[in-house]
Amino acid sequence: MTTDAPIFESDLIFDQFIEEIQFRAFSVGYEFEEFRYEALVDLIFSALLDFALPASEQTITAINAQRKLRRAAKTVYATEKYGKRGEFGEILLHIVMRDYFGSVPAISKMYYKDGPNETVKGFDAVHIVPRDNDLELWLGEVKFYNNIRNAIRDVLPELHAHVDKVYLRNEFLFINNKIDDSWEYSDRLKRLIDERTSLDKIFSRIKIPVLLTYDSKVVRSFSQACEEYKKHLISELNEYHDVFRGNELPNVDIVLILIPFEDKKKLVDKLHEKLRILQLI
Repeated sequence: MTTDAPIFESDLIFDQFIEEIQFRAFSVGYEFEEFRYEALVDLIFSALLDFALPASEQTITAINAQRKLRRAAKTVYATEKYGKRGEFGEILLHIVMRDYFGSVPAISKMYYKDGPNETVKGFDAVHIVPRDNDLELWLGEVKFYNNIRNAIRDVLPELHAHVDKVYLRNEFLFINNKIDDSWEYSDRLKRLIDERTSLDKIFSRIKIPVLLTYDSKVVRSFSQACEEYKKHLISELNEYHDVFRGNELPNVDIVLILIPFEDKKKLVDKLHEKLRILQLI
């Protein structure tokens, strides 16, 4: 499903190289022979408020705009040891789910952090997609890495652990306790994940989008989105998709999302610089 009007207008930044039911792949390409770092940074921060704050906190006015933005920035993290943190990957997943699958966030896990540098355990995203009188439950996983094989290696055990019966019941309890009663889908989602609802009924409605990032040899080898670049990048993306699907995966609907970078460290440094500015406004 692709929405007609992407909320974050990410279609102006992303080129979608692969669009399949269970596999999506995006790249930002180049501008004046340079990887579009600034465009990607701007896209990520355009989703900050929607990602970090619950819907009830997102009303922006001329009076509260600065305070809301600062508050949202502070929920991400407040440390100089940011190199291996994954929050920006979670925002990327949030953008893709909203813009390309028409999802609606159920809870903002960042909002419920116990401290500014705490990591929130559980699924990296909890969204729903309305389907007529039914709901799909989208439970996202992210590995914001520079090495694709490490990303695949590390996400696999989490996928298996996160579809365990006990784990799901505990996660649903956490989600249920955090759902805003004023949210339009509140009652429907609470009934879906109620402890009395059979997991068989819930499982048939679960989709797990898995977003993996990595430093791409193809992206580093080109400076323009020419036809040769597109051919090589699609080949690389399909190769890693095959590697991922070649592993033993849990029996649940998994959508793989790949986003290749030129240099993840350089991107993270730019993201951190902008985050610090917003935290101080």
